[in-house]
Amino acid sequence: MSNIQETVKDDIQEKIHEEVEQARATCDITGSTSPECAAAWDAVEEMQAEASHKRQSKPKNSLEQYCDDNPDAIECRVYDD
Repeated sequence: MSNIQETVKDDIQEKIHEEVEQARATCDITGSTSPECAAAWDAVEEMQAEASHKRQSKPKNSLEQYCDDNPDAIECRVYDD
């Protein structure tokens, strides 16, 4: 895994940790059955789902990265039949 991918992974895990702490604090203040508590845990679940999707997606190869930056390049043209 590249350093960039590791940094992104670490950032997402840190954000998830922060959301968990915030959800716990919200539930302590408002009660575990409050709408605010449910919304806080929903935010945690969304962050976890995002992390899961990022782990499943394969990194782009150098040609894909080049074509993202240069969509009009000859190497990146796509012809329909």
